[in-house]
Amino acid sequence: MILLYSLLLLAMIVILLYKGRKSLYMLQQNLYNENNRYLKWVSKNSKDFVSVEIIIMFIAAIGYFVTFDLEVIPNLLLCIMIILYGIEIIRLEKDKGREQNKLPFKITARIKRLITTFSLLMIIPVVVFYLNINDSSTCWLLIFIATILIYLNRFIMLLVNIINKPIEKCVFLYYKTKAKNKLHSMSQLKVIGVTGSYGKTSSKNILAEILNVKFNALPTPRNLNTFYGLMITINNHLTKFHDVFIAEMGAYVRGEIKGLCKFVRPKYGILTTIGKAHLEMFGSEENIQKAKFELIESLPNDGIGVLNKDDPKQVSYQLKNKCRIIWIGIDEKDCDVHAEDIKCSSEGTHFNIIFKGDKKKYPFTTKLLGKHNVYNILASVALGHEFGISISQLQQAVLTVKPIPHRLELKRLGSFYQIADDYNSNPVGAKNAVEVLGMMPGIKVVVTPGMIELGEDEEKLNEDFGTQIAEVADYAILIGEKQTKPIYNGLRKKNFDKDHIIVYNDVREAFSFINGLVGKQDVYALFENDLPDTYNE
Repeated sequence: MILLYSLLLLAMIVILLYKGRKSLYMLQQNLYNENNRYLKWVSKNSKDFVSVEIIIMFIAAIGYFVTFDLEVIPNLLLCIMIILYGIEIIRLEKDKGREQNKLPFKITARIKRLITTFSLLMIIPVVVFYLNINDSSTCWLLIFIATILIYLNRFIMLLVNIINKPIEKCVFLYYKTKAKNKLHSMSQLKVIGVTGSYGKTSSKNILAEILNVKFNALPTPRNLNTFYGLMITINNHLTKFHDVFIAEMGAYVRGEIKGLCKFVRPKYGILTTIGKAHLEMFGSEENIQKAKFELIESLPNDGIGVLNKDDPKQVSYQLKNKCRIIWIGIDEKDCDVHAEDIKCSSEGTHFNIIFKGDKKKYPFTTKLLGKHNVYNILASVALGHEFGISISQLQQAVLTVKPIPHRLELKRLGSFYQIADDYNSNPVGAKNAVEVLGMMPGIKVVVTPGMIELGEDEEKLNEDFGTQIAEVADYAILIGEKQTKPIYNGLRKKNFDKDHIIVYNDVREAFSFINGLVGKQDVYALFENDLPDTYNE
């Protein structure tokens, strides 16, 4: 019987490792429950709580409350639990193999501290179990309690996160002070802040490549746009050889960007576009508008802000700052830096730029696709021109700007062309992506799971997205039947051929379908958005 207890304990530990890893990964992906993001994930995935642990708890309760004269009965119950857990381990291993993680699980120093705390909490019932392994009633009670702990591991992980908060606060203050002192020692460093609802990362990367023709510019890597991201960049990557530091700034609530600005103190700021991204967290469009303008309003009086005159939410805002503003635009011609004659193809985008006070049109070419990328280039060119970079240098820099991975990145995948726009989609970006697809020759396919975090308008905006797809696409592949229902309704509203709407639960199935379309015409497939595990159906 002791052997069976030991096997059951081993199975429970393995189950806990699988489920604990998943909870820890989701805690990391949801910013360690910042703004209750992790709790929202738990709520959205409450259906997962109907699991094998409920059956195990029921069996353990029988083992505790019923006295058996025959040893074969409790042994049989233990064998049943071991088999059930064995089946569950196989299922979890298969699920792990099917995971499509948008961001990899990183074993950071913080994760190691959380693992240590979690392990210490979990080792207590294991020790108590072994100390009472000869007491049958106590063992059954401990099996019941341990199963509850496995069942509630998501909440235990949240408790672990709370327990570690004082430690994390001390770690945060140490690295924040270290980064501030480093910045303070670099008095000649030009600091540029970049924010907006959409296009922050694209704009930041484009700006860095353009400024690098004359300066040594360091942008925050990837999407590291939080306090931690800026601290990591400053402490680990910024050196005395850098002339420019470009800080991407993200936010989910008002005050976050203002806090980031107090930290890095930018003299220059670019505001890309103000829209409804993360509306559910901000609460209102007005809050989003005020939050994004925290960057421009934090600039010093001798600073420079770059704003988009085609964005009504930027034009209408009453700026509480005396810094100088450079206006860019495409539709609006009365601005400081203006683009016109935009033409897109599978080779890239061609356009002219006009600077206020200079009647000459300067031709620019970029490998990037879409009108929204022209806005990003305009902002970068405007600031680069302000920094003394010549027009010819700017033209060459724009020509050599590399496509940004996962943001309208055109690449050949086997027998078709993929337009990868699969990172954190939003209504404006999705519309731009569909417009780009419409400019391409051949068969056009859209692959998407829809858009998220759009608040009460989410269903309507996804339905509108469906109508936009219907205008240009030959096929629509929807990933996740439940969450893409609004897109389906939008497609059908425009009488899109029902036979050309394909629904899968796994995006990998889409590749086989697209490869089957290859014939005389080229196939262009737009992959719009790639939801994290938080939203797997």
